[in-house]
Amino acid sequence: MLINCVAYQDGRKLADLDIEQISDYLERPGCFVWVALRDATHDELSKMQEEFGLHPLAVEDAHNGHQRPKIEEYGDTLFAVVHLLEQQEGEIVLGEVDIFVGHNFVLSVRNRSSQNLLGVRERCEREPELLRQGAGFVLYAVMDAVVDRYFPLIDAIESELEAVEEQIFSKGMARTNIERLYDLKRRMVMLKHAVAPLMEAVGKLTSGRVPPVCANSRDYFRDVSDHLARINTQLEAVRDTIGTAIQVSLSSVAIEQSDVAKRLAAWAGIFAVATAFAGIWGMNFKAMPELQWEYGYPVALSIIVSACTILFIRFRRMGWL
Repeated sequence: MLINCVAYQDGRKLADLDIEQISDYLERPGCFVWVALRDATHDELSKMQEEFGLHPLAVEDAHNGHQRPKIEEYGDTLFAVVHLLEQQEGEIVLGEVDIFVGHNFVLSVRNRSSQNLLGVRERCEREPELLRQGAGFVLYAVMDAVVDRYFPLIDAIESELEAVEEQIFSKGMARTNIERLYDLKRRMVMLKHAVAPLMEAVGKLTSGRVPPVCANSRDYFRDVSDHLARINTQLEAVRDTIGTAIQVSLSSVAIEQSDVAKRLAAWAGIFAVATAFAGIWGMNFKAMPELQWEYGYPVALSIIVSACTILFIRFRRMGWL
């Protein structure tokens, strides 16, 4: 679906265009066209390929979707893939924006995401002196907007991780904590898969041979690279903390199981002593003197109770009961 199609010249908006008008404005010197699509169909991508002369492999990647974050060069055209992540009901939903950039055009194709990028266009139009840099600055603005939306996601993960840590030693919470930690780890991995490859790709736009379309915006891409590096550092710290928390939770489970085993062993020992005495006096030998003594029964019970009481006190002092 076509979101908008606009022509710009010298950092100023010229006109909203129909698709059929794109070719006319591409021929104007100092003019570039910015087209935004959402969940584009095969026919729409084919039309854009015809208008902008896009490489068929890049168009195929945009049509198939589910690409790894990357930036590739096809002649004078750049093809960038950036993951769009958003949190819905405690789950991170994965979307994607594919961006084609040439010296006189920008085409963004947003897939499987309810997030809009209208704020990016508004920001660019409020800064004509920067928009005058052309399509390279638009690529920066789109990537910067997407990367900035990663920060709330990692902040939410860190906040939930802190909540789990606060109750990690609470009795009876080990299983719940482990489930929450694994859920946090899964979300962290999704964010890591979006950040790490993109950080490597953006490095191509900040040092060494920079594609001509991005040459004027190298400093701005360095800012995006810095944001990605910060997020990646936070993710590494979160990963280590989650790993430690999982180990502590598993250790807590083992300790709780050990405590249960101690209590069971203590009670088993107490009843074993009582059973031993009862077994001896229950053999009913005729020569057993206690059987003929009138106080034999209460004395036997007293000995059993006393022995069990002594064991109970000893186990209690040892912390087994």
